[in-house]
Amino acid sequence: MGRPMAELIDLRSDTVTRPTLAMRQAMANAEVGDDVYGEDPTVQALEAEVAAMFGHEAALFCPSGSMANQIALQLLVPPGTELLCDADAHVVTYEMGAAAAYGGVTSRTWPPVGAQLDPDVVAGMVRPDAPWVVPTRAIAVEQTHNRGGGGVIPLDTLRELRRIADAGQVALHCDGARIWNAHVADGVPLATYGALFDTLSVCLSKGLGAPVGSLVVGSADRIERGRVIRKRMGGGMRQAGILAAAGRYALAHHVDRLAADHAKAARLAEAVAPFGVLATTVRTNIVPLDLTKAPLDAAELAAAARAEGVLVSVLGPRIARLVTHLDVTDAETDQAAAVLTRILRR
Repeated sequence: MGRPMAELIDLRSDTVTRPTLAMRQAMANAEVGDDVYGEDPTVQALEAEVAAMFGHEAALFCPSGSMANQIALQLLVPPGTELLCDADAHVVTYEMGAAAAYGGVTSRTWPPVGAQLDPDVVAGMVRPDAPWVVPTRAIAVEQTHNRGGGGVIPLDTLRELRRIADAGQVALHCDGARIWNAHVADGVPLATYGALFDTLSVCLSKGLGAPVGSLVVGSADRIERGRVIRKRMGGGMRQAGILAAAGRYALAHHVDRLAADHAKAARLAEAVAPFGVLATTVRTNIVPLDLTKAPLDAAELAAAARAEGVLVSVLGPRIARLVTHLDVTDAETDQAAAVLTRILRR
């Protein structure tokens, strides 16, 4: 028998967070209606609030980040045309081929470089309309970059991508699942990010600690069409204000505190650095571990850590990942660092 989950320090992902007591109270008190009929006032308030944060006209509340991304891609990329993105992007790595399966979207990728992408490489990939090629219709980037170790794409890079998109007459989408972390890390206003993209998806259930939910952000026309796509994909919810209330609470109380998660991640990174397992500079709440030169592989590290009460993610044979979040205290961070360094020192 292993330890109960409640006794484990869970660093697998920031998706494991649980609603705080205050968030649960906000959910219990939520005013609700039937959102498929457009009658849930709390959902409407959340959508208006998020749209305003990013300087867009409208937003659409969805059950998951994958659905939000796929709705955005279907809005931007007609069937039989192509999306350009990173080979490690969430939209082509973790969304079960949905762009092709549901949207008829083809994709072409640049090499996985995380947040350090080269706009010139992207510019060289954009295909114009022609009767003998698949034309490019959108470029997608991820902020922060999950498999890129929580890296933050610099604002100047995003501005250059906007210029490239405009020159090529293609759209620009942001998978902003952790854009809140980028905002806190670099101090870039959310509206500044919003002005660069035609559509964004933003997640409430990772670092912000809500139990469920992401939003698509864009123009009023696109979001109206997105409602139809959401319903087609089974994402129409009824009294969803209970969930939206959690999101509103998270936006009001859990954005600025992300800096504490970043500080915890930096402490973990500092602890494991002497063992040569830090893959990249840690900017936000994700600590990637490259175990190429370590005496054990990722699965062995995960098993040894779990035996001592710490959960880590295995991303590949020699790649592991730690993610800090609001359910991990400072004391637990230090305890996890001690466990990991003890294992790596063996």
